Amino acid sequence: MRLRVQPKAKRDQIGAVVADGQGNAALKVAVTAAPERGKANAAVIALLANSWRLRKSDLFVVQGETDRNKLVRIAGDGNELAARLLEQLGKGCME
Repeated sequence: MRLRVQPKAKRDQIGAVVADGQGNAALKVAVTAAPERGKANAAVIALLANSWRLRKSDLFVVQGETDRNKLVRIAGDGNELAARLLEQLGKGCME
């Protein structure tokens, strides 16, 4: 899943789907953590895991460790994950 991350935000939140720097669709995620020593990445993983009822160990930043544009791998059954994410996004994760 592609993400567009805003560190040092006023609050942690999952936003709308936006275009990343290359024009790809990405889910906007804001976290209050600063982008230093992996704090913002850890906050993103924690926010997504909590919001989507996943274990933090099921989420991995596979690209963009030091960039606002990230690619996150979600471990698990693809169909089950898709249904769960669509359900959660429909409940108001997207603003």
